[in-house]
Amino acid sequence: MSIITKAAAIGGGVIGAGWVARLLLNGIDVSIFDPDPEAARKVGEVMKGARRAYKQMLPDGLPKEGKLTLAKTIADAVADADFIQESVPERLDLKHRVLAEIDLYAPANAIVGSSTSGIKPTDMQVAMKKHPERLVVGHPFNPVYLLPLVEIVGGEQTFPEAIEVAKEMYASIGMKPVVIRKEIEAFVGDRLLEAAWREALWLIKDGICTVEELDDIMRYGFGLRWAQMGMFQVYRVAGGEAGMRHFMAQFGPCLKWPWTKLMDVPEFNDELVDLIATQSDDQAHGLSIRELEKIRDDNLVAIMDALSKQNKGKGWGAGALHKDYTKQLAKLAAKKPAASKAAEKAKAEKPKKKKKG
Repeated sequence: MSIITKAAAIGGGVIGAGWVARLLLNGIDVSIFDPDPEAARKVGEVMKGARRAYKQMLPDGLPKEGKLTLAKTIADAVADADFIQESVPERLDLKHRVLAEIDLYAPANAIVGSSTSGIKPTDMQVAMKKHPERLVVGHPFNPVYLLPLVEIVGGEQTFPEAIEVAKEMYASIGMKPVVIRKEIEAFVGDRLLEAAWREALWLIKDGICTVEELDDIMRYGFGLRWAQMGMFQVYRVAGGEAGMRHFMAQFGPCLKWPWTKLMDVPEFNDELVDLIATQSDDQAHGLSIRELEKIRDDNLVAIMDALSKQNKGKGWGAGALHKDYTKQLAKLAAKKPAASKAAEKAKAEKPKKKKKG
């Protein structure tokens, strides 16, 4: 059972809607604010995909969903929330305006998480005049309702207690919180992705491969290894019986070879955009974004389910967490909704029939 009693989501884009889906499917009431007139429809589309994925995880039935409320203002959304997730676009001025308003109207004990993918929490806290100590970065990965990782980063004014509470809150909805030890831009996940993305752009621009060929190299090769062991454990195994020290000695010298262009950036112009976008269109073979999302979700559930059966049934990596999470959801689904106080009162006041005789 989640320790979050009422949540608020500020921003209902791809990431914000993903947070809403994970929270609702854990039985938590969510109040969302997004000025986009299409916000309700977009969140509804994400909810359809999330329900579909969770039904594969829990074929015997899902927990009762939390109630979704569309708030007219930030103040209304956060008024009685104990967990607030901000997911507005990556503009510091916009973050400042939104966080200042959240800070003004949210309960003093509410944890505020930001979904920012790269802005340091210290740079955002300056806008919070009342309780900057309760802000953490809670950076997820898409789709939020399935991928369990959340990077937690505290700023200069963040209380250690707030980080601990945030960890418990994120873990209670089936996530894997990882606290980043030092505050840096883009944290850890996006720094790794940025390095790979930058090199990939060069490989496409220089005509070394197409976007489809590059993706095939990832998904048929090292992507499968990364999915269940990550980078360093994979390389430890690659070192043979001598382990990591042998691997480092064998492949260390290549770090000095000019194999990558990580310190250089290809000119980001219309020509490069057209090249990549055209190849990406060809790769999709006419599949819509919603169709690709379904394929992605089906594959993620299947991968995590397969990993949950490994290690003599204990699960391995994300599979072990997936195993525990589905058990948690199943217990939640098995609980009968508590009768309302009004229903209990009506039942108690109902006149009893007199026995004949």
